[in-house]
Amino acid sequence: FVEAHSAHPSVARTPCRQARKFPVIRIDLAPVAAASSSQIGRAGAGMTFQDHMAEKARGKAIRIVFPEYVDLRISLAMEDLAKGDAVVPLRLAEPTDSHVQALMEARGLPEKMARRLLIKPLYQAAAMVAAGDADAMIAGAGSPTRRVIEAAGMAIGLAEGVTLPSSFFLMAMPDGRVLLFADCAVNVAPDAKGLAAIATASARSFAALVGEPKVALLSFSTGTSGAGDTVDLVRRAAEISGFPGPVQADAALNPAIAEKKGFEGGDANVLIFPNLDAGNIAYKLMQELAGAQAIGPFLQGFRKPVCDLSRGATVSDIVAAAHVVAALV
Repeated sequence: FVEAHSAHPSVARTPCRQARKFPVIRIDLAPVAAASSSQIGRAGAGMTFQDHMAEKARGKAIRIVFPEYVDLRISLAMEDLAKGDAVVPLRLAEPTDSHVQALMEARGLPEKMARRLLIKPLYQAAAMVAAGDADAMIAGAGSPTRRVIEAAGMAIGLAEGVTLPSSFFLMAMPDGRVLLFADCAVNVAPDAKGLAAIATASARSFAALVGEPKVALLSFSTGTSGAGDTVDLVRRAAEISGFPGPVQADAALNPAIAEKKGFEGGDANVLIFPNLDAGNIAYKLMQELAGAQAIGPFLQGFRKPVCDLSRGATVSDIVAAAHVVAALV
């Protein structure tokens, strides 16, 4: 892998912390069936979703900075990625004037404060992306999500028109389907506008990575069959975003049930949960009970791609995440 300029001394001496947030159990997927118009976001014939992402990223040589490269898992993943041509893995560079300038311009920070922030690996990585020395960053193997978001928000900034950063998981199902779940890692209780923003960002992410997004804003009620604060919130979010909702999960995914409940669709591939409780519980249940592989979480809404790894991520998970990030650039 590539060391941009030279390794940051503060990182080389600092081991990554271990934590238990976002534990992820990974299950190898069998090759999936050939894609057809009736299949929901499936990979190509004989390919896993990870294969599809690697193929999509092939030859792009996307420069991804890994601020936690002293973590053995990260180091091994970087070595693996360096063997291909999709990703150019980068270590941290020595802080430069362009990195300082990027922080100063992004947040109007005084020079002294900007230089002090660059001592921190996450901020240094984000500044490298902001200054154009890297195309994206992958972190979180030893850092809390909020720290990754803070660094990205401070240096990289939000994309035009985005007011709320959020996250998504790509759920690779054993039958070959690929679904997007959001938000499962960042926003605890978004309001209607926030939920609408999450839905819009998620639809764009799915379109960039997989194909045509079919969004459903989930609730415990379909249409006008139920009432309550959360149902009303989802209904307002649906009105703001233009996506269908509120809808129960079975009606969102099963055409026969959708027809019985008077919901047009039943083939959703982008599932928007009303709050973090629902989203986080759902993706973990899919892993444990359905044998799904959760890839992510990926942060969305920033000017450049940022991936917040699960702290239980394996080497293969990190490689897969890097290919997804490269496909987004």
